[in-house]
Amino acid sequence: MDGPGMTAVAEALARAELRVVRFEFAYMGTRRTTGSRKPPPKAEKLIDEFHAAIDAFNPDLPLFIGGKSMGGRVASMLADDLFAVERIAGLLCIGYPFHPIGKPDKRRTAHLESLATPTLICLGTRDPFGNQNEVAEYTLAPSIDLRWFEDGDHDLKPRKRISGFTQADHMASMAASVSDWIDGFSAD
Repeated sequence: MDGPGMTAVAEALARAELRVVRFEFAYMGTRRTTGSRKPPPKAEKLIDEFHAAIDAFNPDLPLFIGGKSMGGRVASMLADDLFAVERIAGLLCIGYPFHPIGKPDKRRTAHLESLATPTLICLGTRDPFGNQNEVAEYTLAPSIDLRWFEDGDHDLKPRKRISGFTQADHMASMAASVSDWIDGFSAD
C-alpha cells in the first residue's frame, strides 16, 4: 500500500482534495515482512479482505472504492453488490489488469461487460496489462469511462523522451480527471 506507484496515486488524489484511505491485502503484508515473492492469490480470494476494509471504514461522505492494479480488479468484482445496496457511489481503477502480461487472450473482463456501477478506469496507453489498442476491442459496459494517459505504463509513467510528459504530469492529470468525474455525481 505504500509502494511508489500507489503512493504517487494517493498523493495526487490527496492534492486534488480527495480523501484517500489505503489498506493492504494480507499477501502483500507477508511479502513486506518475509521478502517472499510468491504469486498473489486469485483475485476472488481477496474479496472478503476488501469487504472487511470497507466495513472497518464508516464514511460520512459518498464512498468510491477502487485501487491500483489487483486492488482495482478486486474492487470491480464486488462493486455491483455494494452499489445495488447504496454502500458505494462508484468505482475507480488505476492501471486495471485486463489480462496477464504477454497473454492478451486471457482477458479478465467478463464481469466488466455488464458492470452497473459508475466506473472510471485510468490507464497508460502502453500498459502491458492492456494497452489502448487491445482495450479498444473489448466489450465494456456503458457505465465504464476510460481515461488514457499518453505513453504511460502500468503506473502511468511515460517515457519522457518520447511523450514530453512526466509521471508527475500524468498523476496530476489523473487526479484532476478523478475529481471532475466525482464532481459530476454531485451535479446530478
